[in-house]
Amino acid sequence: MPFIHIGPIELPTFGLMVAAAMVVAYYVLRADLARRGIAAKNSSTAEMFIVVPSLAGIVGAKLYHVLETPRELFADPVGMLLSRYGLAWFGGLIGGFAAWVWLARAKKIPLLESFDAGSAAAALGYGIGRIGCLLSGDGDYGVPTSLPWGMSFPNGLVPTTERVHPTPIYELIAACAIAWVLWKIGARQIAAAIPTLAKDARMGHPEKPLRSGGVFAAYLFLTGVARFLVEFIRINPRSFFGMTNAQAASIASMIVGAALWWYVSRGGERVSAEHGGGKRPHST
Repeated sequence: MPFIHIGPIELPTFGLMVAAAMVVAYYVLRADLARRGIAAKNSSTAEMFIVVPSLAGIVGAKLYHVLETPRELFADPVGMLLSRYGLAWFGGLIGGFAAWVWLARAKKIPLLESFDAGSAAAALGYGIGRIGCLLSGDGDYGVPTSLPWGMSFPNGLVPTTERVHPTPIYELIAACAIAWVLWKIGARQIAAAIPTLAKDARMGHPEKPLRSGGVFAAYLFLTGVARFLVEFIRINPRSFFGMTNAQAASIASMIVGAALWWYVSRGGERVSAEHGGGKRPHST
């Protein structure tokens, strides 16, 4: 069901799910910023950190997609740029990341701490956005399968009558699990930064603090692993050493995440006393 028709109005289901992802991510980010003491729930900070990077991510995703096929771009530049189809995940990551960095610096929020606060929201938003791929049948499904939950997309944007792996559903499940893990890691990070909460009730020893960047490192690594694995049953073309472009990007994400985790475990930056470590976190 690529489109929903309400009278003369045609609504793309992919766009609706992207909007839903932005709304859900906003509430998760707002709660995380509040529990860290970075921004109150009634402030506009979370809105800015969702809207600006999301729009920049859409632009980046479109530009990356059209630049992947320069021959088609030169043949019809206006049509390619204004088409409602064709968004590349890696381009969206670059655009959204750049916008996030700019906002964090503009608002004087420590960069790694801002990444930590946004990681769970990013993971969950990505998973919900993937349902837009499922509804529109845009070719993000997997290879043929005989499993009972295999699906066909005869009316999709990239139609198929074969029963294939519904990979967007797999990615949604993985994203929800990753978001839950990141939220729990964030709670431990905040608690360890507060002396009254860092004591282990049984042993009487302070919990080892997880410094700024730890949650983001886990996000990079876990999302990289999830995307790398799902690509084995996706229909994307292979390029680097028999891998897809997304798998190459996933390996880079895992390497950066592992390196950042090593940096954090070796020292890194402490959670700011002015923010998450300065007061008892909200119950969210």
